[in-house]
Amino acid sequence: MADKVEKDEFSGTDTTGHEWDGIKELDTPMPRWWLWTMYGTIIWAIGYWIVMPAWPLVSSYTSGFLGYSSRGSLEQELADATAAHADDRAALVTMKVSDVKNDEKIYQFALRGGKSAFAVNCSQCHGSGAQGAPGFPNLNDDDWLWGGSIDKIYETVKYGIRSDNDETRIGNMPAFLTDELLTKDQINDVAEYVLSLSGGEGDAAMITRGKAVFMENCVSCHGDNAKGKNEFGAPNLTDAIWFYGKEKDIIVKTISRGRGNVMPAWVDRLDDVTIRQLALYVHSLGGGE
Repeated sequence: MADKVEKDEFSGTDTTGHEWDGIKELDTPMPRWWLWTMYGTIIWAIGYWIVMPAWPLVSSYTSGFLGYSSRGSLEQELADATAAHADDRAALVTMKVSDVKNDEKIYQFALRGGKSAFAVNCSQCHGSGAQGAPGFPNLNDDDWLWGGSIDKIYETVKYGIRSDNDETRIGNMPAFLTDELLTKDQINDVAEYVLSLSGGEGDAAMITRGKAVFMENCVSCHGDNAKGKNEFGAPNLTDAIWFYGKEKDIIVKTISRGRGNVMPAWVDRLDDVTIRQLALYVHSLGGGE
């Protein structure tokens, strides 16, 4: 190949000896600035390997001369942020949660923290806008199963619903068909009556029979006026807000099999400051009592 190397008559540059269809390849040297740039990146890489974490090991990695860790940096930033708000956190945890709104500075601190905590811990069930979904309540309206005051919301968030915490809220909807408390016909009738409570039109005879079944079996939790009772977590059946859906087949299923959704007790997962922030944030969404 070397015997084919020659000087190109136009550029004055040697050829490599390669030729394709009469086209000869020039052996043009790379620009000096490009070479020095490449050498510089090599030197930079070697320096980076020495001072920064770079090489994976069996169960760890080289820590580097500086010992930098992005995890450690994040932990330090979080620690600094916590320290910066130490006074606010101390004030929030010592105040009665329902009195926090009277202190604008602490209240705004609570709302900011509650919004962040909600996005991380609660949005998966209640939605990013707290709009809820079938089986998960909308936190923006004024319909509350267990009460919508700040203190009640705080208690709900802290201990959960039907959780494994000893202080949890408990209120189960019986499975009237599964437990053979009512017949299919009775359940069909009472479902028709329940629909009529919120303005639905149905069979008059079924509604009459359903009302009698309701008064005998349901008023202890939902009340004589069917507006529900917070102490049992029993919903208001006279409004247009439906927890699982307003279709009759869904209501029949609820009465037949019962309901028993679970909300975790956050006291076992979050500190009291965060729980208070969540309670205040949820209350601020517009539907709090």
